Amino acid sequence: MAAPLVLVVLAAVTVRAALYRSSLAVFIAERVEVASPLNAWKRVVEGLALLDLGVSPYSGAIFHETPLIVYLFHFLIEYAELVFMITDVLTAVALYLAIQDFNKVVFKKQKLLIELDKYAPDVAELIQTPMEMHYIPLKVALFYLLNPYTVMSCVAKSTCAINNSVIAFFILATIKGSAFLSAVFLALATYQSLYPVTLFAPALLYLLQRQFIPIKLKSKSFWLYTMQYASLYLCSLVVIICLSFFLLNSWDFIPSVYGFILSVPDLTPNIGLFWYFFAEMFEHFSLFFVCVFQINVFFYTIPLAIKLKEHPVFFMFVQLAIISIFKSYPTLGDVALYMAFLPVWSHLYRYYLFYKKFLKSCILQMLHSRLRLCNLSSTPATVLRNIFILSCVLIFCSFLFPVLWHLWIYAGSANSNFYYAITLTFNIGQILLISDYFYAFLRREYYLTHGLHLTRQDGTEAMLVLK
Repeated sequence: MAAPLVLVVLAAVTVRAALYRSSLAVFIAERVEVASPLNAWKRVVEGLALLDLGVSPYSGAIFHETPLIVYLFHFLIEYAELVFMITDVLTAVALYLAIQDFNKVVFKKQKLLIELDKYAPDVAELIQTPMEMHYIPLKVALFYLLNPYTVMSCVAKSTCAINNSVIAFFILATIKGSAFLSAVFLALATYQSLYPVTLFAPALLYLLQRQFIPIKLKSKSFWLYTMQYASLYLCSLVVIICLSFFLLNSWDFIPSVYGFILSVPDLTPNIGLFWYFFAEMFEHFSLFFVCVFQINVFFYTIPLAIKLKEHPVFFMFVQLAIISIFKSYPTLGDVALYMAFLPVWSHLYRYYLFYKKFLKSCILQMLHSRLRLCNLSSTPATVLRNIFILSCVLIFCSFLFPVLWHLWIYAGSANSNFYYAITLTFNIGQILLISDYFYAFLRREYYLTHGLHLTRQDGTEAMLVLK
């Protein structure tokens, strides 16, 4: 498997190097879909210029990155392109290793449950085989490195790539079962962009499972391990923040970074939901609605933790998607990170293909006989119902972003409503996509234990409905 991964890495590096040397690099760096006020490379360069002059980079209203980032590029500014390429490669390798270990855990758990007769007898088609799981880590690396969203983020030198790398190493450390490294990388991710604090819950659930500690509120071992992990996380976060203070000899970075993320003062258009809404709102209502919008990222964590406590990695995937949709300054790089996990759930997509073939055969049967009817309730239930339509929506939105931006800003034949309409469509498409995966995942888990062919008490065939 190492040789294909090396080929993928070489292809990804070649594409990035070619784009860095092309005229497209400047165009991509200017795109608001790729660079936000938080992570735009121009703002990093501005912060470095102020630092070189002996002025705090946070003295103005331009720079909003963390002190560690500005000091990193203070020494590596001449090798920035190489840094971003290496960062992307490290992210892909970390995801590759994490999913490789996760698949081993899934296979062992699946084998144990089969031996204990925990699965229904008619669910053989729902069981994942080693051959199906073999290429999933490579597909994950491929989905990340050659995703156009990731490539554009790298070429634009958006620091979102560094955030993704830190989160990838956090996921790797968590799946490896290292509580210390998991807490350290989670603290770094929180320090960088605040919202990854919501990943604390899935990481804790996974580590508890690794230690065979029951997830029960009355269990002493549960609370003891939770306190240990929370302490490691908080101590790491405090150390990182204190290090930032010693580098700058000032606390100015806290309101400039975290206050900026939470209060959303810069309403530069992006692919998020905030900018247009608050540009049109009266000032005295803004505080209330900022709180309402910001709570979306954190609100779903507890319900998801309750529903997905036995499946923390899927919980982590859903939470990453929620962050990329509802954060205040999202970019396409954030979307690329959770999309890299889609091959992990390819066993759900398989039944979508089966469903299409089944419908086609039903139509042919009805056309030939005109009397035979097909029982749709007998199809496999773990169907990604709208995957084709939603994929088309996301692709078309990606192409329409620059078109509507040009019509609004340069041609003057459109206005902000056009651009916000496409961002709204893009985000709705993401929400429906994640809902589709969530629905299919829960149905598959239900059918594994209860069987594919459900019946009511009167013996008639039943259909499972998610409420």
